[in-house]
Amino acid sequence: MALQPGTQAPDFTLDSHMGQVKLSDLRGKNVVVGFHPTSFTGR
Repeated sequence: MALQPGTQAPDFTLDSHMGQVKLSDLRGKNVVVGFHPTSFTGR
């Protein structure tokens, strides 16, 4: 899925060390989402 600058990110849920985190629960807060390509994982 490709997003364009200014496009709203789709809602998603991730597992974290603090339990599940849902993007929509962070509305109004600054959020940085980083993705790392598998080419940097040594696989």
